[in-house]
Order: sequence, then C-alpha cells, then structure tokens
Amino acid sequence: MSRLRVAALFACGAMLIALTFVGLLFQSEDRLNYFLSVTALQSGLYAIAVWLAWNDGLSQKLVLWIVALAVAVRVPVLLAPPYLSTDVYRYVWDGHVEGVWFNPYRYAPEDPQLSALRDSVIYPQVASKSAPAIYPPMAEAVFFAVARVSESVMAMKIAMTIFDLTTVMLLARLLALEGLPTTRVLVYAWHPLPIWEFAGSGHIDAALITWTVAALWAVRRPRTGIAGVFLAAATLTKIYPAVLAPALYRRWGWKMPAFFALTIAVAYLPFFSAGSQILGFLPGYVGQEGFNAAGAGFYFLQLLRELPALAGLSTRAYQIMGLVALAALAAWLVLRRDADRPPYRMAAIAGVVFTLLVSPHYPWYFVWLTVFICFDRSFALLWLTNACVLLYLNTGYAFLPSNQALAIQSMIYGPFVALALIDLWCHRAHIAPRS
Repeated sequence: MSRLRVAALFACGAMLIALTFVGLLFQSEDRLNYFLSVTALQSGLYAIAVWLAWNDGLSQKLVLWIVALAVAVRVPVLLAPPYLSTDVYRYVWDGHVEGVWFNPYRYAPEDPQLSALRDSVIYPQVASKSAPAIYPPMAEAVFFAVARVSESVMAMKIAMTIFDLTTVMLLARLLALEGLPTTRVLVYAWHPLPIWEFAGSGHIDAALITWTVAALWAVRRPRTGIAGVFLAAATLTKIYPAVLAPALYRRWGWKMPAFFALTIAVAYLPFFSAGSQILGFLPGYVGQEGFNAAGAGFYFLQLLRELPALAGLSTRAYQIMGLVALAALAAWLVLRRDADRPPYRMAAIAGVVFTLLVSPHYPWYFVWLTVFICFDRSFALLWLTNACVLLYLNTGYAFLPSNQALAIQSMIYGPFVALALIDLWCHRAHIAPRS
C-alpha cells in the first residue's frame, strides 16, 4: 500500500474516533436522531476505509495499527453508560441470581423469592421483570462468570468488548489461513455496528460471534469435532447460529453433529431443575416480537400482505414456506459443497437467508453478518449492516405492526435487495472482488 493510501486510511480511522465522541455527546443529551446522523457519517468513512484496505496484502505492521485503532475507538464508548439498550442490566441481574444458586429459568426478577437481591442500580433498569431468563445456558454461564468478578454493568461491557476484540484476532488468523489479505480484518474491526452494540451496549452477541468465528477456524484446520463444540457454544449463546450447521458439516462426518449435540445436552444439565420452564421466556419472546399467529414481526410477510392478491396470506403459510426454504438450502449446502464453496461462503448464505426470513427488529442481530464481508466483499451486506441502525427509530421492546415500522424496514431492505442483485451480477461476470 502506498504512503498516500496509508495516510488516507488512518485519516479515516482518526475521523471515526472523533465522530465517536460526537456520537457520545448526542447520547448524553438523548438526541437519537442526531446520533443516527453521526453513525451515518461513520458508515461513509468506514466504507472508504474498507475500499482502501481491501487488497493491501499481508502487512502485519498495518494490521497491528488497524487493531490498535479498533481498540482506541472502543475505549470511550466502553466508558460511557449504555444508551441504545438496557439488556446489559439483565445480564448482570441473571449473573447475580445464579451467584446465589437460583435457577434463572424458574424465577423472574419480580418473584418474591428474589426480593432480597434487588438493588437500586441494576434491578430498576431490568426490562420484562415478570419474565424469567430467555438466554440459553452458554450466555448464562458468561453472565455468571463475569458477575463473579464484578456485578456491574462496566464489568459486563468489558467482557463483551474482550469477546469483540478476540473476534478481531481470530478473523486475522482465519484470513491468513485462507490466504486472504489480513488487512481485511478492518471490515469487522472498524465497523460502527459492533463498536456501538458491544462496547456501547454490551450485547452478548459479541460472545456468539467469537464462537462462530472459532467454529469457522476449526473447520478450516480441519477439526470438525472442535467445530461442533464451538458452533454449539454459539447456539447456546443465542439460538440462531444453529442455521450454520449445514454449511460447516462435512458430508458423512459424524464428529461435528455428535460433539454439537453432546455440548448442547451437557450445557443444559445444570438447569434441569427448571423442568418444563427450561426454555425460560423464549416462547413468550417469540410472541412479543410478533412472530406468533399475527405475524406482525415478519417484514416480508407484511410486505406481501400489501399486495391485494396476497392480503390474506397467513402467518402459518409464511412460516411453512420459510422452513421449506431453509430445509432446501440446508440440503443444498450439504450436498453441493466443494472446494469452490468454502465454509465461510456457505455460512454467509445460510446466515443471510435466515436473517431475511426472520427480519430481526434490533440492530445487534445483524452484527454477525459483518464477519462474512471480510472474506467476500458484498455491497449488499455492507449496506444492511450499516443501515440496520435505523431500526432504533422503532422504539419499544414490543414489536407492533405500523406503517412507520414497515417504511423504516423498507428503507433498509429495499436497497439491500437491489445491491444483492448487483453483487450477483458482478460475481457471475467475474467482476466481483475475488478472494
């Protein structure tokens, strides 16, 4: 990389850091619209940085500077109080509850048996006080471990930032194994979304992404049994990484599915006293997010219902079509994978299809997709993972159907579909960035 390009790259990094302080200022003043404008400026600078660093090669010194700036941009966000989400308070609460040996799947925060645990800092900020824990066992294990060090929001945010930076290091290693420029780690390390969602809000998805990248690394080694354990850890943090299993599975191999299933079973053993409540609030969360019979939470279902001919399309029909699509995709991933279809590319397909079918309502559910852009440049995913912050304009935890919600989601998914078609055309024309 020429000196001019290096200078331009780090000018982008410096401006990203400067804009971070501006964003924190608007957070402190509770000016969400201004904050989102700042993230839009960050996204523009980030896109320029990605272009500058994409094909630089294997410059170890440059990678170290990229990582150093990634740390620098996270520190002020880490030190600020959470603004975009209060989920981290629930993490601390669950860790506290587990620390005194209560099963978080059995007892909701407002349960009288937990009254002695309530404080004036964490408990008032806990959302859904009538609901038991929703997070799977690996997430609860992380909450427990961090709370043993310190039962504080700062400790939890530091832990998630450590996971986040661990992902950066794993990505650099995986890119080197694939023979790709390690400077592409910038695609994840400087992306505004993980900065605000992990250092800022402390979301547990940071751990999920670390386990997912570790699973990709293990498949590349190849160590399929270990890959099964890592993928299970990601699934046990939040359920959705399970959709990657067909992409990582080696045909006729038994180790990955066996280790995956065994890890799942062992992780749930400590919580078996919850009995039928072992899934906690997960069933209730599905309804809260509009994924129940009404189907208000599925963007593409709501969009199809806008068409006169499909106005009566049922949620069940959409769900069945989605399951059939995922099953067909899984079969294709298992049967058609070859040397020209590396695991990370197949995993990206599975992750994107699942995300589109579900259309999550919160930006942190899109962060894991940024990992895949490091390997195959995608204008569509660059747009999706930056534009998803617009979902913060839909306030409140209960997702309700509205014209505003549909319009905001259309602003996100409309350009994504158009850019995806461009990505596909470029790929087929051999104009797309080559790995």
